[in-house]
Order: sequence, then C-alpha cells, then structure tokens
Amino acid sequence: MRPPDQIALPLDWPQGGDDSRFILGQANSAAFEHLRRWSMWPVKATVLTGPRRSGRSLLARNFIVRVGGRLFDNAQRHDEEELFHAWNAAQDSGRPLVMVTDEVPPEWSPALPDLRTRLAVTPVVRILPPDDELFAAILRRLFADRGLHLPGEALRYVVARVTRDYWTAERVVEAIDRFAIAERARLTVPTVRRALVTSGLIDGAV
Repeated sequence: MRPPDQIALPLDWPQGGDDSRFILGQANSAAFEHLRRWSMWPVKATVLTGPRRSGRSLLARNFIVRVGGRLFDNAQRHDEEELFHAWNAAQDSGRPLVMVTDEVPPEWSPALPDLRTRLAVTPVVRILPPDDELFAAILRRLFADRGLHLPGEALRYVVARVTRDYWTAERVVEAIDRFAIAERARLTVPTVRRALVTSGLIDGAV
C-alpha cells in the first residue's frame, strides 16, 4: 500500500523507469497542476524553476513525454536563437515548450531582445523547498532504493534535525547507510544520530 503522502501521478501519465519516481506534495503541487492544465496557458510555453534535485526536470520530462512538445533543461545555458525559434514553434504547433531554469525573469535576462519579449509573457511556476511530509517521503524513497527501511522513530528524528532540502536528503541517506555498514549497526535512533554527527549534518549537541 502506498504511504498517504506519496501520491501517484494520474494513470494517463507515463509510469515506468525514472518517470514513475516523482513524489507529489505541497511543495510541488502548484507546478504539477500548472502542467496538468497546459491547455489553459496564455501562451504555449512555461518556465519551471525550483531547487536543484527537487524533481523539476523529472516532472518536466514526464509531462513532455505525455503531451509532446519540447523541453529545454537548464534553459538559460542554451542558445538564445534556438530558444526563440522553439518558443515561436510552440505557438504555431500548439505543443508546449517547457524551459527548466535556475533563474527566472528578470534575473534571467537574455541578450536577445526578441527572446526577452517572449519570456516576459511566459508563465513561471516554482517548486518550493520540501515540507516535513515531502521530505520524509523522499527519505523513505531513497532508503528503499538501497533496500533499507528507516523505522518511523528514526525517520522523525532525522526530519526534525537536519536542514530540510532536496540535496540534504541524498546526503543524509548516504551518510547513514555508510555509517551503518561500517559499524554493522541497525538503523536505530542512536545509530542515525552518530551517523549524522560524524558526517557533519547535525551538531553533536543536538
């Protein structure tokens, strides 16, 4: 049975490989709903941003596989003429263009005036930092990838004490797994605490 905070994508979204790994939560639900309602976009293009490791590229790729269109990951690094023509092509074809970026206008300000003009009318949607519920679900998924189960008490200990971001989730799982293997220890709260202190993820006084 799926945990209640780990919501599957709609059945008409591709399910398989990496595309089935997106975990829906409050931090990314606005982005998910925006893509789901792409027929209502004012223009057939959108800018998707959010923290790295947040699943932004995964969500965008899943969407493009489903509906067609074109994806530019790290769009701010792409050739501006190519982006300009892709934006125009999306309007002509009716198939969406998704640009995944670290920065959004006005911070992202292309040198090409025509591209700047088009970005100015392009919707922007953001994935936010994870809340406790999503952070816990990500940790469970990452531990499961390693064939591990972190007991609820230990999971709550981690969520309450480490910095809550997507990149830290991966560091936490790596640190605990390595420590437990080296110490031949079970994944108890004391083991988890020592692993996090040893790796510098929490202060020894916590």
